[in-house]
Amino acid sequence: MFKIAIVLILLFIIYSLGVALFAFAKKGDNSDKMVKALTFRIALSIGLLIFMMLGAQFGLISPHGI
Repeated sequence: MFKIAIVLILLFIIYSLGVALFAFAKKGDNSDKMVKALTFRIALSIGLLIFMMLGAQFGLISPHGI
């Protein structure tokens, strides 16, 4: 279940990046939409990082050694 949540968050991050790309490529005044999409992507990325750190701390996921 934990790994499914990580994949879903990654998909939302990619979707948000796509929204920002289309807002950038589209002509007109879409800079507000692009900024909101990029801000949302950054928030999701930071949240995912914290989520993964907590998962590793509580043993829900295990990091692999190199």
